[in-house]
Amino acid sequence: MKITNHHSAPKKIETRGLPQRLWMLSYGVAVVFLGSCSLLPAKTVDNQQSDTQAQNTTVSNPAIVPPPIFSSSGDPNFVVKVVQQVGPAVVRIDSSRTITSRVPDEFNNDPFFRRFFGEGAPQPRQRVERGSGSGFIINSSGQIVTNAHVVDGADRVTVVLKDGRTFDGKVLGEDPVTDVATIKINANNLPTLAVGNSDALQPGEAVIAIGNPLGLNNTVTSGIISATGRSSSDIGASDKRVDYIQTDAAINPGNSGGPLLNARGQVIAMNTAIIRGAQGLGFAIPINTVQRIAQELIAKGRVDHPYLGVQMVTLTPENKERIKNVAGDRLNLTADEGVLLVEIVPRSPASVAGLRVGDVIKSINSQPVTKIEEVQKLVEKSKIGTKLPIEVERNGQIVQVGVQPAPLPVRREG
Repeated sequence: MKITNHHSAPKKIETRGLPQRLWMLSYGVAVVFLGSCSLLPAKTVDNQQSDTQAQNTTVSNPAIVPPPIFSSSGDPNFVVKVVQQVGPAVVRIDSSRTITSRVPDEFNNDPFFRRFFGEGAPQPRQRVERGSGSGFIINSSGQIVTNAHVVDGADRVTVVLKDGRTFDGKVLGEDPVTDVATIKINANNLPTLAVGNSDALQPGEAVIAIGNPLGLNNTVTSGIISATGRSSSDIGASDKRVDYIQTDAAINPGNSGGPLLNARGQVIAMNTAIIRGAQGLGFAIPINTVQRIAQELIAKGRVDHPYLGVQMVTLTPENKERIKNVAGDRLNLTADEGVLLVEIVPRSPASVAGLRVGDVIKSINSQPVTKIEEVQKLVEKSKIGTKLPIEVERNGQIVQVGVQPAPLPVRREG
């Protein structure tokens, strides 16, 4: 499947030969970065009853229990109260960037073309690309968070409040690795959102999304948390370092950067992506991650992520069989589980430390790993410039390697 986003195509790492083919074995899902989309929640019955209730209830006449989405607040119209409470802190973000077309080199470098066309030679042309997304205010003095892809490459950013006021926005920083960005507007005494704890979320909790999908300002949808801890590789977003919250609350292009709220009106995530063609499969960045990244962006305008310089695939029996069919005798693969390195970036920390294609990572910092998601999390928690002990299996032998992570080089599309 193909990964796209609302504003620009995702960054891709070019590989060649065997490593590229092996790398592709680990993927089969595709996502749209965005926006996002969803359905209203299905009604379920809370079957938990007290011992007394159970004794007084017969099978033929069961007690009628309100769905959990209502019982948590006792109010079937709790969404209305949440929207009234937090709606003014949700904003629309319009961005634009100027694209200049490139004149072919032959017109610039070849005298024949210059003589033949003279003043009629092609000139660079400009066009303006416009996009729209959502965001929410985190500080009464005008700090706003949104998705990085909403403002990526923007020459101008405009923020529109619910009350109709419009401000020019200054991008304080953007982090494409987590898709979080921060914006500042010159305003004071602004409404803000209360922040929840995304580490304590449970599937089935009621959630509310507010944003500006497809240009329809201040749109409200509701649903539930469908799952937590969806890895970037689970949803086909291999260039991101985020564990996503999955929701069925309807989100679409234009919802990018808007809040996902709990029944108490606390923001617990930032709406970010959907799977194209699916229904009820939306993904949001946990607010604890958003807060951590936003604080770094506000403080220094960037986020430095630890980087090793490897491409890898989770070793499963199926993948091992496919790899053997592709690699043949070129790869002596003896391990049955672990994380197989399929490419080492030249002059990267991994290359300098001596990691090789065909190595199978067994542990990092003495913590066993069997999936690429586990490797990514441990690398993300490591410190740039501090050696990270990695144990690999190489040709049936255990080898200890110390890799010193460097800042992740950020690649942008021209």
